[in-house]
Amino acid sequence: MLEMPTNAAPVIDPMVPVPYRIERVKSETHDTFTVDLEPANGAGMVSFGPGQFNMVYVFGVGEVPISISSDPLNCPTIKHTTRMVGAVTKAMGSLKRGDVIGVRGPFGTSWPVADQHGRDFVVVTGGIGLAPLRPALYQLIGQREKFGKIVLLYGARAPEEILFRHELERWRGKFDLEVQVTVDRATPDWRGNVGVVTALIKRSQFDPANTVALLCGPEVMMRFTILELQQRGVPSQHIFLSMERNMKCAVGFCGHCQYGPTFICKDGPVFRFDRVEPIFRKAEI
Repeated sequence: MLEMPTNAAPVIDPMVPVPYRIERVKSETHDTFTVDLEPANGAGMVSFGPGQFNMVYVFGVGEVPISISSDPLNCPTIKHTTRMVGAVTKAMGSLKRGDVIGVRGPFGTSWPVADQHGRDFVVVTGGIGLAPLRPALYQLIGQREKFGKIVLLYGARAPEEILFRHELERWRGKFDLEVQVTVDRATPDWRGNVGVVTALIKRSQFDPANTVALLCGPEVMMRFTILELQQRGVPSQHIFLSMERNMKCAVGFCGHCQYGPTFICKDGPVFRFDRVEPIFRKAEI
């Protein structure tokens, strides 16, 4: 009878959650929080690419797909930022340090940062969409010398709903990074931009032919952002967007996230726009 070699790596079932211990729960806004996770079984931290997601399982409640929002170049903990919008995320928001949850992953495709040396980057995002793009921004800033101009355009509904405010302020203070933030509804003490995030594209300085654009946010926002970028001359094959929605199993079995001939969980969530353009332009798909 053949025996497994003693030095063989264990087979990890992608459908079985691995226990992770919560190290911290941080409130970001009134309905958004970040959890920091470490393996509970003593295993080493799993590496990931910017843009990938995990299936996060709250025992006795269920699981949800959540993008990883930590630094892929330096990740002592895995961070997940999410809104409390359903039973699972509401249950997550009530957990405390030391509690254990299950994690499957990482899954999915990544933002194309590592192989784009010398190019300008325009990152356009709205609301919670900043969380899936945060790892890409960490990588761009952490390897700043490899890239051209870096522009971050971020829109929120109101000043109190701006995510990662301290990081945005720190990044805006850098001389080699352009950060513009806008809100839909201003408060009396708001001194920044007011209006939709797409209006910021016209003012930004970048070389369209040499630019890679990364988009994540509501689909209507991404539709108008793509139109603005194309009008500036950014090629469709240089535009990438995250299409996180309807993911249930993360491995393409259940069919919930089918998007034309593709599955968001398996073929995405990050897509090059020209590869999904015919489907993306059709309403209600």
